Amino acid sequence: MLELRDLRKQLGQWSLPGLDLALEPGEYFVLLGPSGVGKSVTLELIAGLQSPDHGQILWKGEDLTLSPPEDRPFALVYQDCALFPHLRVRSNIAYGPRVSGVGSGEIRRRVDSLAELLRITDLLDREVGSLSGGEEQRVALARALATRPELLLLDEPLSSLDAAIREYLRGELARLHGEGEATFLHVTHAKEEARHLADRVGVMLDGRLVQVAPPRILFREPTSVVVSEFLGLRNLLPLRCTEEGRGEIQGIAVVGAPLRPGFEHLWIRPEEVILGREPPGSSGEPPGSAVNVVEGRILRVQDADTLCSVHVACGDLVLEAMLTDARLQDLGLGPGDPVHVSFGDEALHCL
Repeated sequence: MLELRDLRKQLGQWSLPGLDLALEPGEYFVLLGPSGVGKSVTLELIAGLQSPDHGQILWKGEDLTLSPPEDRPFALVYQDCALFPHLRVRSNIAYGPRVSGVGSGEIRRRVDSLAELLRITDLLDREVGSLSGGEEQRVALARALATRPELLLLDEPLSSLDAAIREYLRGELARLHGEGEATFLHVTHAKEEARHLADRVGVMLDGRLVQVAPPRILFREPTSVVVSEFLGLRNLLPLRCTEEGRGEIQGIAVVGAPLRPGFEHLWIRPEEVILGREPPGSSGEPPGSAVNVVEGRILRVQDADTLCSVHVACGDLVLEAMLTDARLQDLGLGPGDPVHVSFGDEALHCL
């Protein structure tokens, strides 16, 4: 297990003010945050490429804070790969085990096994200057894994790749993690990488971990406005709670069990906002749990991956709903059309 205890580092005007983090053996942990918050510095401190000003780095209970990089059972893969340009692919992958004194027969077995695992066998005799970005990143992963690290540190490994290669390698990382025993610590600013890869996500803002949770909880139950804003959650609105179970958002009265005095923001989940030409229950069907019903007018409709994003103006309030294309076609709704907007307790999240 990796444990960081009150880790601090000052670099010019920037500082890491005191980071505490614990990783479980074998987990895929993603450190998520914008550029400049200290994610890469954290990896370099763990790898031993920089020394902390204060705090401890422990691995399986052993204090490695002052240990040199070569004495740590870790490997680091950078965004730019940093392959050795004068060596062919095979020699790049073999470099780590060779300098560690591993025998030539074992090195050959490791290289061939990793090349097959990462589907780069046909690249082994190539010059690294002839590789594409995706090929370089797979070779960099093979070179890191050839040392048999117990902890694999990944510094924005997919950010410089085009969308198709990025998606492919995201799947490869998930497969590599599933087939091995190493713990992965992956830093990125890309929310989709966190969603698809992580067992747990740590959101890092201003050098601090502000929330740690599995992705399914993080993206449904953010614990603060700053986390919600960083995650880009739609329908994050200022709230005025008038009493228990009742409040107001931009002039619109809302009711629901989650509403309590003391909260200042309300997040209404777009996928749980219901649109209809008629109010719920008006056609004889049960009204369901959508206790909040307001009239509005559709502003615009946009494709958003597998769903459609529908923006609706309800007075001064603009809400976004997410619908399947089939549902939108069934409703026959488009820009300018009047619509009834409804949502219940399950759509409300107070902050």
